[in-house]
Amino acid sequence: MNMKYSLSLGRVAGIQIFVHWTFLILIGWIVFVNLKQGMSPVDILWSVLFIITLFACVTAHELGHALAAKRYHIKTRNITLLPIGGLAQLESMPEKPKEELVVALAGPAVNVLIALLLFPVVKLNPNLIDELDLSKLSHHNFLFSLMVVNIWLAVFNMIPAFPMDGGRVFRALLSFRFQRHVATRIAASVGQLLAVGFVFIGFFNNPFLIFIGVFIFLGAQAEAQFAEAKSLLSGFTVADALMSDVPVLHPNDSIEFSSDKLLSSQNKNFIVVDDARVVGTLNRDQIIRALREGKAHNAVADAMDKNFIELTTDMPLEQAWVNLRNAKKSAAPVLKTSTLIGMLDTENVAEFLMVREAKENH
Repeated sequence: MNMKYSLSLGRVAGIQIFVHWTFLILIGWIVFVNLKQGMSPVDILWSVLFIITLFACVTAHELGHALAAKRYHIKTRNITLLPIGGLAQLESMPEKPKEELVVALAGPAVNVLIALLLFPVVKLNPNLIDELDLSKLSHHNFLFSLMVVNIWLAVFNMIPAFPMDGGRVFRALLSFRFQRHVATRIAASVGQLLAVGFVFIGFFNNPFLIFIGVFIFLGAQAEAQFAEAKSLLSGFTVADALMSDVPVLHPNDSIEFSSDKLLSSQNKNFIVVDDARVVGTLNRDQIIRALREGKAHNAVADAMDKNFIELTTDMPLEQAWVNLRNAKKSAAPVLKTSTLIGMLDTENVAEFLMVREAKENH
């Protein structure tokens, strides 16, 4: 998620909270629809207040995941609020089934807790069922509606389909019996089947279900591919896949020189070395960006990535690949006793995966 288009709301428990600019579209849409229906300014204010309060509950839901993950030493980069809900960007999910179960259930558990806290506050009477009208909110039904929606959020999130919480709970339960990638494949298949059902129902009922169905289908597919890739990389180290012929640049080389190197070879990533010491990395996108900005004669040092990650030969290949993905890096130097001996990039890992898959299917 690109934070450039998000507004920071501050930190909670050390976790940065963002709201995406598209959230304003949701608020604008609610105001527009209410005005079109002839609602009074007071009614519109109650509707907007309800949405803001609801998303406070969504934030609490995501914090539930984040704090549960923190228990297992997994950091959360940030939480972003979108019109379709919240997204807690965990660095990873726990590998152990019991731990994943706790993290996955923590979000819906927060919604259930909110509903339980609201239960004694609302004045429960037979007429409240008739007052559950989200199109016309007031002080009479505000808390009751909020309680019901939190229950609905908990139930909806428990649908056993990736990338929803229920899909992760289903995968965790399957992992007690099957290997993780097999459990993921089964859970993803069930999720995609449900996604097709959402799309089908959406065509005849609520078009929004089509969007949810597509989101679930693609999310399940991505989760299955990720788990399968990790399984294929398991048991190997960086030494098994590194490129020993390292394309090297000097920080004083020009961007134009690096572009010539780019064109004269198949290399898309370069390691920047100064006096036998790695000082950065430079990839194709960074070279092209510098050229577009008219910096052809600038030094490589001006465009290189100084916040690179270092890998070692004995590091598990699976972990190295995850580190590259999480850091959004296309390549990283491989060191042995502080000496550069190779490079690992995402394309090389992809080729390694294709070779491994071909051998396993033979």
